[in-house]
Amino acid sequence: MTTASPQQVRCPAPGFDGVRTAGPADAAALYALSEPFMRSGALRRRSPGLYGATAAQFFVAEDAEGVMEGCVALRLHPGDVRAGGVHADGVHAGDGVPGTLPAVLHNFCVRPDRQRRGVGSRLLAALLADAAARSVTEVFAATTGGGESFVRAGFRETEAARAPRAWAAALDPARGSRIFSRPVALASQPRPDRHCRASIQTR
Repeated sequence: MTTASPQQVRCPAPGFDGVRTAGPADAAALYALSEPFMRSGALRRRSPGLYGATAAQFFVAEDAEGVMEGCVALRLHPGDVRAGGVHADGVHAGDGVPGTLPAVLHNFCVRPDRQRRGVGSRLLAALLADAAARSVTEVFAATTGGGESFVRAGFRETEAARAPRAWAAALDPARGSRIFSRPVALASQPRPDRHCRASIQTR
């Protein structure tokens, strides 16, 4: 294991033990964690270089030894919205209304030997807290699975017509993905500090 020089990264709000924001030095570990899920078809194929370019979008969970257990990324889509709609629970999504900001959750995966231990829940909680603090109004996600983790986090299944155009257009119909969304409430806790200094480790 080698330790890179400290760099500016976002740090999670209190309460998300073992979860932090990623940096470029995490690109190789992000790819290594995600690659088995890409091979199985659970994740879309992404190159190692793309992980380096988008590392700042990621939250990662690590065990006590600093080994990456899971990851999830959030990409904002300002100005890229579809017609508004209403969820089954009656909550208005707000798409298409000035001042709304949709985002897409992607590359959500947890190592098989660390699943069902709360890792995914902590990652989603940290991501949603960050989304709220960044004034995101709704988060979208797509999955080829059942979406149980999303449902537990308050997501509801929705239509592609409501999602950000660029993202929805890039979805492969052959994958049969289901789309979920979750309105985001105003931030109720401190935003992750984007200027916290942390040592990023590469493995």
